[in-house]
Amino acid sequence: MTSLKFGTSGLRGLVTELVGLPTYAHVRAFCAMLQEDRAAGTRGEVLVGRDLRSSSPLIAAQCAQAIADAGLEPVDCGAVPTPALAQAAMAAGSPAVMVTGSHIPDDRNGLKFYRAQGEIDKADEARILAHHEALALTAAPDVSAEPQRRDVVSGYRARYVDFFGRALEGLIVGVYQHSSVGRDVICDVLSALGATPIVLGRSDSFIPVDTEALRPEDEELARRWAGERRLDAIVSTDGDADRPLVADETGRFLRGDLVGALTARFLGADAIVTPVTSNSALDRPGSFARVVRTRVGSPYVIAGMAQAQAEGARTVIGFEANGGVLLGSEVVRDGRRLAALPTRDAMLPIVATLALARATQKPLSAIAAEARFAIALSNRLQEVPQDRTTALIARLDAEDSGFRDTAFAAHGGVAARDRRDGLRLTLGNGATVHFRASGNAPELRVYVEAPALAAAEALLAENLTFAAAQTR
Repeated sequence: MTSLKFGTSGLRGLVTELVGLPTYAHVRAFCAMLQEDRAAGTRGEVLVGRDLRSSSPLIAAQCAQAIADAGLEPVDCGAVPTPALAQAAMAAGSPAVMVTGSHIPDDRNGLKFYRAQGEIDKADEARILAHHEALALTAAPDVSAEPQRRDVVSGYRARYVDFFGRALEGLIVGVYQHSSVGRDVICDVLSALGATPIVLGRSDSFIPVDTEALRPEDEELARRWAGERRLDAIVSTDGDADRPLVADETGRFLRGDLVGALTARFLGADAIVTPVTSNSALDRPGSFARVVRTRVGSPYVIAGMAQAQAEGARTVIGFEANGGVLLGSEVVRDGRRLAALPTRDAMLPIVATLALARATQKPLSAIAAEARFAIALSNRLQEVPQDRTTALIARLDAEDSGFRDTAFAAHGGVAARDRRDGLRLTLGNGATVHFRASGNAPELRVYVEAPALAAAEALLAENLTFAAAQTR
């Protein structure tokens, strides 16, 4: 058995099960798929980037060796944000491999694969696995490839500076840097847009910041920094800088789906695409002309964006409850063009949310309150095997409702069930509880919505305890 598997975004697992032959063989399989489709780019280049976790340099070198041995040309882009690598790859018409475990702990890592057009989809994942089996490699060679190097960060920085101009003039923004690979480019972009970035919490060791399940110490840090300094906001990202964190002037973090909705509002989106885990307020009449709901994971959001465009939407923005924002179509404003970037990106929502605050002359706390989102909270139970999560969901979804009705009797029972991704239960009192297995780690995710903070906190605590007891 191995921990390696494709999840919501890429192949991930324990470092001990990824380093060496597994990395080499999966990248060779990716190259075989590209060659089968004659899709390796005009010069046969494959770009390679990585995050700042301790295992990433070695894994990136092994990726480059696999690319070279497949007869293609590896290009080393160094430690870069995932969206910066994706943008450069699409601009060059080249595929790419990003070495990152995103937010998961340092003992795990992963690979994200990109065609020249953007992220691979679920069909591509299946083909990579089929090529992996067909190649049947039994050993990985020592690393000897010496790939050419390329700067992809400059173009990523220019993308936002050219479009937003001085949109953040006068703002003072704390940047929680921790071990994010995007920590320096965030400061560079904010400065170029007229803001004053204040460096906070830089770390030399990897910190697994999960934008969907923040550590209590991260929340406490934000509150303390906001109390000690006069800040208009505090911003950060996960490890590979494709998912944002945005806190208001009090140090309170805005949920990722709210940040996505504010980004869509600022850019004038007429269609949004978002998973079922995002806030129910998005479906409120008058919020957006079109709302497409999907399963959790960027491949599903990308497919939903393509659907919205095919049905005539002009400006399509996808986002997830974890904050990652995908730009499905180009945006033109005042003669400036922001090209589509259909992969999760932290920089766009950070800048757009701050620009909205600057343009409206309102604090982020007021803007968040005006959105009238339901109180939505989430957390996770770690080290829960997926088969136990599956068993719990199956029992809750069974036609015999006895177990389900007993579990939620205090909340009026269960009024409706949504099975699009895990199981989302609408309770008789109007609250919701959603259970799903993480696609990236042995974790059970629990999401709740309720009309008030205290009720949401109690509902989340109750169902984390319930799920823990049921999955032991």
